[in-house]
Amino acid sequence: MGKQALKLITTSFFFLFSLIPTLVFAKVSLSNPLDGIKQPEDLIGQIISSVLGIVGSLALVMFIYGGLIWMTAAGNSEQISKGKNILIWATIGLVVIFSSYALVNFVFSKVLGGV
Repeated sequence: MGKQALKLITTSFFFLFSLIPTLVFAKVSLSNPLDGIKQPEDLIGQIISSVLGIVGSLALVMFIYGGLIWMTAAGNSEQISKGKNILIWATIGLVVIFSSYALVNFVFSKVLGGV
């Protein structure tokens, strides 16, 4: 075993054992995620809103990725086309996300009379 591996193992054990008292004596208080939800529609609305937020974040990541591909193409028409396609499909996905969010809000507020 080399010196680097020995240093890594020693450092890892040091940090591991220095964290154990913190973890043992930590007061962990987890709140109930279903607290305050009285209707199944509320739970479904919360789940859908959370999923749409995650999907919206993924659309943002795709915008950044498509922009980087396009910016670093350096005149390569294949890369430029790839970046444009990523941006176009990310835009279409964002339109679908906003439309579905509007539809869910309409259904839960007007049709079901909740949320």
